[in-house]
Amino acid sequence: MSQVIVVASGKGGTGKTTVSTSLALALVRKQNKVLVIDCDSGMRGTDMMLGITDRLVYDVSDVISGTCDFSDALYECANAKGLFTLAAPISAEDEISPSVMKQFVDEHKNDYDYVIIDAPAGVGTGFESAAVAADRALIVVNTEPISIRGAVNIRDRLIEMGIDDMRLVINRFDKERFVSTKLYDDLDAIIDVVGVQLIGIVPEDYRIAALSQRGLLATNWVSATVIFDSIVQRLNGLNVPITIKL
Repeated sequence: MSQVIVVASGKGGTGKTTVSTSLALALVRKQNKVLVIDCDSGMRGTDMMLGITDRLVYDVSDVISGTCDFSDALYECANAKGLFTLAAPISAEDEISPSVMKQFVDEHKNDYDYVIIDAPAGVGTGFESAAVAADRALIVVNTEPISIRGAVNIRDRLIEMGIDDMRLVINRFDKERFVSTKLYDDLDAIIDVVGVQLIGIVPEDYRIAALSQRGLLATNWVSATVIFDSIVQRLNGLNVPITIKL
């Protein structure tokens, strides 16, 4: 049975799209067939991270409007067999409505083991379109008060939408900066504020950011492998410890 997971954040710049694509790569490594739908209209990035930009002709709005067939807008990552993506519209004006997106995802999800939906930041209609068909959610935060406040807004909106299976990913974690800024006593304080169970901590790694921007995430993914493999195990209910020293 397919799982539909929305990856969301309350503000931009948390690394949400990197988390979405890295999670998809980890799932494919476990022999899953995965579809990533980029719902960040006007700000799409999944195609760049997965190295399909040069091949890109159609996006999800073209399928919805009937300009092309579903298969025409579906792109497989050349370096990660079994990982497919649908790009977001390049114009924010082509954003898909929640009702249409739910129908679209429900129609196609059973052809995949997992559908990962990369939501736009914030809680606007774009977020609602991304989340409306989801079974589960990952909320991505950085260790900054504005990011944490945005995560609380995302949590509350997900609950309103009837999505209560959610987990927290602390992304771009820099231990030295976290300790020196003294914004929070420890990571437990952040988890308590957001009120969502932690599933993973992803350290700041500028190599990942550089590879993502160059479309090489699928071919040079060693630094993120263990972390996202562990997140996949926790998604599947395995009790894998989260260890990080402060």
